[in-house]
Amino acid sequence: MRGSGNDYIYFDCFEQDVKNPEFLSVWLTSRRNGIGGDGVVLMEPSTIADAKMRIFNADGTESAMAGNPIRCVAKYLYESGKLDKTSVSIETGDGIKDLELFVREGDVFSVQVGMGQADFAPNAVPVTLGDTPVINEVVTVGGKEYNITCVSMGNPHCVIFTEDVEYINLEEVGPLLENAEFFPERANVSFVSIEDRATLNMRVWERGIGETMACGTGACAVVAAAVALGHSPNNQDVTVKLKGGNLIIHCDNNNITMTGDAKKDFEGFIEL
Repeated sequence: MRGSGNDYIYFDCFEQDVKNPEFLSVWLTSRRNGIGGDGVVLMEPSTIADAKMRIFNADGTESAMAGNPIRCVAKYLYESGKLDKTSVSIETGDGIKDLELFVREGDVFSVQVGMGQADFAPNAVPVTLGDTPVINEVVTVGGKEYNITCVSMGNPHCVIFTEDVEYINLEEVGPLLENAEFFPERANVSFVSIEDRATLNMRVWERGIGETMACGTGACAVVAAAVALGHSPNNQDVTVKLKGGNLIIHCDNNNITMTGDAKKDFEGFIEL
C-alpha cells in the first residue's frame, strides 16, 4: 500500500507472528532483488487502541511514527472488516493517534490523522546545538552553510527553506545532513520552497531510506517550521506538494492534523 507515493509492505499480524522484521525489511524492500518499498509495517493487536503499528525502515531500523503508513493501516483495518467504524485509534511508538476515515462505496480513499504536537525542544528532536530551539540557525555541513530548523514529530526532522527544491543535489547533501554530528539519532531532512503562503513544495531525504516520494511526518514538520518562521499562517490548511502527491497539513499552535490518500497496490503471501 502507499500514501502519497510512500510505499510500504504491510503484514497482518493479528493471527501470526513475524520473526525478525528488521531482516525482512532489508530483504523485501530492495527494489532490485525484493518486492520493493520504503519499509515494512507490522499491524498488530493493541490493548490500548484499535490496533498497533510498528514501522521498519529499508535499512532495518525501527521508527516510532510514520504519517503516510498509518493512513494505510487504517484503510486495511476498515476494508478487511477488522473494524466497522470510521473513527479509528492506532497505537504507535509515539503514542496513540486518532484517525478519521473518508469512505466511498466501501473503499477508504482518504484519511485524516491527528499527528499531535510539533516539538521544537532540542532534547525532543534530538539535536545537540544548545538548549534553545533550533529555528533558522546557520550550521556548516560538508563545507556548506545551511539555515536549519529542527522539530520532532515523534521522529527527528531537519527543515531547510530554499528557493527551488529541484536544484538540490539531495543524493549528496541528504546523507551529510542526516548523519551530521549534532543529530545523535540521525535526522530526516526536508528541503522546502514556498509557492505561496498556503502552498509549499518539498523534497525529503529520510533516515535509513534515502529520498522518498513523500514523508507524512516530514510534511507536518515543514508546515510547523513554516508557521514558526512566518512563511505560512497559523490555524489554516497548507498544501504540501511532494513527488508522490499532495498532503493537507493544518497547524494550530503546533497541534498538527494531516489529510492524505491511501491506496492498495496488491496483496499476497510470502513464503519464508
